[in-house]
Amino acid sequence: MSRVEDFLTAKEEQEIVQAILEAEKNTSGEIRVHIEAHTRNDHLNRAKEVFHLLKMDNTKEENGVLIYVAVNDKKFCIYGDGGINKVVPENFWDSTRDAIESHFKNGKFKQGLIDGILKAGKELETHFPWNHGNANELSNEISKN
Repeated sequence: MSRVEDFLTAKEEQEIVQAILEAEKNTSGEIRVHIEAHTRNDHLNRAKEVFHLLKMDNTKEENGVLIYVAVNDKKFCIYGDGGINKVVPENFWDSTRDAIESHFKNGKFKQGLIDGILKAGKELETHFPWNHGNANELSNEISKN
């Protein structure tokens, strides 16, 4: 079994999907998690590629957020679409990154992702509140490579 499969149990993955549902409840923003073993690319550039491959750049308000994790590289990053970056301060993702990082350093990967997802949802709520008629535009499932 590769490290990607060992990173989270099926139960932990479901808990993360539940956190995504919770985070998206009050925002039109879309949050996804992608996990892969390794990339030879710069991690932020790889996150941009995955963002496009998952069609996250097709949301109406350009408000998709990808939490990208490269397990063997022990790296993660947060990539937000252009609509978000137009309206938020430069350090917008710092608190989300810090929430994830503090747990990852202690090997608590599920909790790090859950805290990061909920924090991102709260931050998105301010700039992209949920409106009646908003649809869930993207899958909430964790994608893997």
